Amino acid sequence: MNTRIPKTSRKAQIDAVLLKFPGVSARKISDLDAYFVNDKMFACISGNGVGLRVPASSATELQFSRSNVVPFQPRGMASSREWIQIDRADAADYEHDLELFRASFEFVKGARAK
Repeated sequence: MNTRIPKTSRKAQIDAVLLKFPGVSARKISDLDAYFVNDKMFACISGNGVGLRVPASSATELQFSRSNVVPFQPRGMASSREWIQIDRADAADYEHDLELFRASFEFVKGARAK
């Protein structure tokens, strides 16, 4: 039996993780639910994943070291080397990626995480 979580519930679960960061706002860009800091997008929901902007070197490393990280390709279109996508079947599991979300937030905010 395939029980899929409704899209609104999935978004609510991701909101619960990303909107904890100070100064983060959420809004729609085209048909993507996106998250911003200092008016710059650092994350967005695409399909069954969350796209994140990280330094290009981190993106490459993550794609080789984690099976659930792939290049970010919203609507099948290639994006920059600084974008990755973390795929999780259960949106509640994004809590396990809090460190990556924080690194993305800090990178885009301008204070690079070390």
